[in-house]
Amino acid sequence: MKNKDREFFEIFENFAFNEVAKEKTIEVPENLRFMAVLAALIGCGGTDAYMQMLPAALDNGLSPAEIKEIVYQSAAYVGYGRMLPFLNATNKVFEEKSVHLPEEIRSTVPQNLRTEKGADAQAEIFGEHMKEAWKNGLVNRWLACNCFGDYYTRKGLSLAQRELITFCFLMAQGGCEPQLIAHAKGNINMGNDEQFLIKIIMHCLPYIGYPRSLNAVECVHKAMGS
Repeated sequence: MKNKDREFFEIFENFAFNEVAKEKTIEVPENLRFMAVLAALIGCGGTDAYMQMLPAALDNGLSPAEIKEIVYQSAAYVGYGRMLPFLNATNKVFEEKSVHLPEEIRSTVPQNLRTEKGADAQAEIFGEHMKEAWKNGLVNRWLACNCFGDYYTRKGLSLAQRELITFCFLMAQGGCEPQLIAHAKGNINMGNDEQFLIKIIMHCLPYIGYPRSLNAVECVHKAMGS
């Protein structure tokens, strides 16, 4: 592929892998940078680019279990239809690289406590008012029991990391600005402050483009101002 489009790949790789990734003013830990990039690629539907980046993510501090958790959680934000190709791609790359996950159940919440524990996670991230939000309609109940109760309570990623990847899923999709503002606030509450989120956006920019990156910056500013 690169032989046919050598000029483009020289431009892109110089920008993404040298100019952006090595920019001192936006340095973040490598594992979090790759976590964000993988989540952004899932958000924008970039399956081929995701497969290109996955080996580098493994080489730069992301564990196979963490990668699987990123993919699993994406189902709640991009939907099963767009998540499934990334699950298949992950399994294919893992097989090619002889990566084996230990057989471990990472769920921590029994079925009868999903709503309660999901609401607890929401409250920890967004504030105590979320404790009762699940009672306000069917979607809110599903958000508590499925999105937060099924995924956020799993082992493998911290709440701060789960909020980070959610921010990246939403940012890369576009058209999710109200939710992106809300999760920017959630990130800030979890310690992923404004400066950190702006750095993360800059690292994702080569993969999602300028319009969605600029929109994400604006959403972070709105989250800080509200």
